[in-house]
Amino acid sequence: MLVFWEERLVFLATPKAGSTALASALESLASVSIQRPPVLKHTTVHRFRRFVGPYLEAASKADWTVVAMMREPRDWLGSWYRFRSREDQVDASKSTRGMSFDDFVRAWCQDPRPDFADVGSQARFLRPRQGQGVDRLFRYEEIDQFVDFLEDRLGCEITLPRVNVSPAGSTDLSPETEALLHQVAAEDFALYASIGR
Repeated sequence: MLVFWEERLVFLATPKAGSTALASALESLASVSIQRPPVLKHTTVHRFRRFVGPYLEAASKADWTVVAMMREPRDWLGSWYRFRSREDQVDASKSTRGMSFDDFVRAWCQDPRPDFADVGSQARFLRPRQGQGVDRLFRYEEIDQFVDFLEDRLGCEITLPRVNVSPAGSTDLSPETEALLHQVAAEDFALYASIGR
């Protein structure tokens, strides 16, 4: 999470949606940068609106704009799958090494999810249980539009580094698993489709 005090702007770091690259590029400009631990770095919109947002508004006596990025849901799961297949994955219960993407997605569709597939949901991260969500949501796949927005809002040129990139790997799905994913992740796909409307 990055807080830009003068600009009254907050960037919520959606997991596996470019947040590490954005933090690397913008941390020096931010008034507050929370990068560790992950539970704070990846503060959900619900927790922000309940705890952090009211404090910022009271301290500044101003309204804030809350922005975030969202990745196409299937691609987002593919990034998690590849990320957890790394050789340096120390927690064996979270490793996807030796597993197909199809098996990973089927496990993610279960309730409850096994540890290796328990990566949450972008819709749950970006939508509040009640009240206001993010003010502006951008597609990860159209990151240039987000960079343009930030350059305009922050008044500077931004160059994003390539960091925290998941290793390569096959992300093929059977038609049955693809259909199951669209059923289970319907809220995520609907939210993604609504961006820019």
